[in-house]
Amino acid sequence: MSSALPRVDNVDMGERSVPGAPPPEPTPTDHDDGPAPPAPESDAVLARRAQLLATEHWGLLAARSTAQNEVLTRITIFLTLVSAGLVTIGLLGQASGFRGWFGGASVAILAFLALIGFMTQVRVMNVSEEDMMYVVAMNRIRGAYADLDPHVEDIFLASVYDDQPGMKQTYSFLRPRSLSIFLGSSVMLLIVVNACVAGLLVGAAVISAGGAFEWATSAGVLAGLLFAIGFVIFGGVGFRWAWAHYVPRRATPPPRPPSLR
Repeated sequence: MSSALPRVDNVDMGERSVPGAPPPEPTPTDHDDGPAPPAPESDAVLARRAQLLATEHWGLLAARSTAQNEVLTRITIFLTLVSAGLVTIGLLGQASGFRGWFGGASVAILAFLALIGFMTQVRVMNVSEEDMMYVVAMNRIRGAYADLDPHVEDIFLASVYDDQPGMKQTYSFLRPRSLSIFLGSSVMLLIVVNACVAGLLVGAAVISAGGAFEWATSAGVLAGLLFAIGFVIFGGVGFRWAWAHYVPRRATPPPRPPSLR
């Protein structure tokens, strides 16, 4: 009586399972083109991120408001001192008959006003740069809002791009910025006032030294022009230096070409 032998299938030796061996790795298929896309973030993570961005946004708004209020107070103090100083010079001239010690007293008062004006001018220009800094930072946060919800980008009038064109759009929503913005600014107001004070100081110094009125007038006008031109150049150099060393996170896309339809 012959015993039946078990039937053994033709199995490759490399495919046999060995006890205790790790499971075989899955074979890549034609559908695996690359790494799997990242899993979507949960609503809790997105809400926490939006809260952090909003907190930073409100902090920037508070710092910007504080700087603006401080510089407006400085401007008010300076203009009050200029008015009081000119009135004082007029009263001293009446008391002295515009002779004797009047020249030295007027030069001293005008020198004090010129010093306070110079300090105020520097502070106003620094605050102007700080205000630009706050606007750029808020543009970057606004861009992060758009990343969280792309539908809000079309609602914002302010820019979501933290580069120079985006800064200009945030400062002026409805039309491009023009020279009138600079001519009507607080910086230009102080430049004009300080140039006049500097011219009066130089002219008074020439008169006190015994110079002719024509020389005093010419020297005063020249001093005022040099003061104004110097601060305009100083502001322009600082503006260009800031943008030359800043790397934006989101650059404004180029304008779309006009449609042919």
